[in-house]
Amino acid sequence: MRCAKLELLQLQYFLAVARLEHVTEAARSLHVTQSSLSRTIQRLEEDLGVSLFDRVGRKLELNEFGRRFLRRAERALFELEQGKLELSELSSPDHGRLELGVTSASVLHHILREFRKKRPNIQFHVQMLTTQEMISLLERGEVDYCLSSPPVKRDDIESQIVFIDPILVAVPMGHRLADRSSVSLIELKDEWFVGVKAGYGTRDLMDEVCRSVGFVPRFVYEGDEPARLVNLVEAEIGIAFIPSTARNERAQIKYLQVETHEVVREIALLWHKSRYISPAALEFRGVVLDYFQELSKQTFESGGQ
Repeated sequence: MRCAKLELLQLQYFLAVARLEHVTEAARSLHVTQSSLSRTIQRLEEDLGVSLFDRVGRKLELNEFGRRFLRRAERALFELEQGKLELSELSSPDHGRLELGVTSASVLHHILREFRKKRPNIQFHVQMLTTQEMISLLERGEVDYCLSSPPVKRDDIESQIVFIDPILVAVPMGHRLADRSSVSLIELKDEWFVGVKAGYGTRDLMDEVCRSVGFVPRFVYEGDEPARLVNLVEAEIGIAFIPSTARNERAQIKYLQVETHEVVREIALLWHKSRYISPAALEFRGVVLDYFQELSKQTFESGGQ
């Protein structure tokens, strides 16, 4: 293989095709013509002296050369993006932007309200993500922080557990269990449930716990908006597993503790170890830690009720 002088545009186009594995879709995402994209990829392969993709019909699949080059290309572009971010923050420290990802947004409004008091000119963008989507964005350095349940273990991702959140059973006021304060999981085997889709932390956790006692929850509703579950329970569509941080005391719902099993989710703050952390991002981390420290104190003092 001869030494190649690579262009930034070639790397950006290569990443788009590698991730989407389809020239037409990649061209659309880059807002360029398909022919322009194909020529750029072909020139990159000529410069490198190897083919990076196997053509399978209309799709492209990375071959061994492509997979190896992808890791290097992602790392190179990651460092360039961090350099851009750092210079932007240094030139305008009070007008930056935070990119955030969450697997559950139940407490985020409290945190963002406190942060905005400290940094009113910092903008933020929040995405609701499945665990796998969140990992992908973290590894590519496209988010500053994620609030995740469960925590994520990766060599390049820092994971700090900030809260142990009990999982409760939410039932409507007219339900047969509404006069109880607790319930065993096996008593729920014939119930209909509402919940988020598989892939979200709390759903995956409770599916596993229920299977361990001998049943699989039956869902009449599966969505991607956890906040909607309270309304569905209140409307008697089904019962739900709700983290304590997401309960709504104003709703006509009874929350029951789970007997015999300590069912909790760990909430963690995640960030990429190599991502540039601005002063505003450091301050945001402090707000998160302070919020959950106070919440843990309140939970302890109330005995977890």
